[in-house]
Amino acid sequence: MKVRIKKLNENAILPTYGSDCAAGADLYSCGGEDIVIKAGQTVLVHTGIALEIPDGYAGFIYARSGIATKRGLAPANKVGVVDSDYRGEVMVALHNHSNTDQTIEGGERIAQMVIAPYLKVDFELSDELDDTSRGAGGFGSTGTK
Repeated sequence: MKVRIKKLNENAILPTYGSDCAAGADLYSCGGEDIVIKAGQTVLVHTGIALEIPDGYAGFIYARSGIATKRGLAPANKVGVVDSDYRGEVMVALHNHSNTDQTIEGGERIAQMVIAPYLKVDFELSDELDDTSRGAGGFGSTGTK
């Protein structure tokens, strides 16, 4: 599948895959200047790219495991969604969960994006739902292990 991409900034770096079997393509911060994200702060990090994702697909933006576990940096909204009709710049709201300020260098890998299909459904109002063995059991209702 081809996904057309447009550089909105000359410093933008196109997404890359870290290995042949990687599901997520690394997204890079754009710009030559470092960005300091203070402890507990969220900063909108520019990538300098726009995408043309095919209909029926979306770009799902996830944390990169390295900077999330080692530096406490992850998308503030946990999973970002880039819809197929969005043509603006892809940005990542990066949150610093650590107790120390963190610096993102220009051109650093900041998140990963998975292009995946999704189902669009019609929601139908109903007075009744089918019974299941779980029923309305919520958090922890299926066991603790």
